[in-house]
Amino acid sequence: METQTASTKKIGLNYGLILGLISVAFSVIIWVLGYAIERPWWTSVLSFVIMLLVIIYGLKAFKSGNSGFMSLGQAIKTGLTIALIAGIISALYTYVFVTVIEPDFVGQILEETERQMYEQNPNITSEQAEMGLSMTEKFTSPWMMSIFTIIGSLFFGFIISLIAGLIMKNNKPEHLQ
Repeated sequence: METQTASTKKIGLNYGLILGLISVAFSVIIWVLGYAIERPWWTSVLSFVIMLLVIIYGLKAFKSGNSGFMSLGQAIKTGLTIALIAGIISALYTYVFVTVIEPDFVGQILEETERQMYEQNPNITSEQAEMGLSMTEKFTSPWMMSIFTIIGSLFFGFIISLIAGLIMKNNKPEHLQ
């Protein structure tokens, strides 16, 4: 009996492209609806659920293409590949969005941050506000936003892959290896 061997690269690329395109579409919808600056909590939850579902479906595809077997290592490798591809696509979109589509986006974030700082702490000094805004400005440059997009995608991809891999793993018996 011959066993199939699924490719981590192929599954990772296919599902990474799917997740990346869905993430970009979701970001566009959030921007069109006017939630890009304030980002309500539900946008983060929905984004995480989308990532969770796509990675789980990717792991299921890997497992079924591997005759029903998948080790924890294979699950993590496949999930991280999906997350990396999706993260790169999302980071490229973020960079283009912040530099071309909506070049004043960072300025809008800084204005909203300043408004929230004075709203949450009316006694803040102008020096404290300036320091907070300069830190925010450093972390909201197009490159930093893109890097954080990839890092966040890999972090959550690892957590999802680890938990899903622990649940879904089915190691190949010794006599079949």
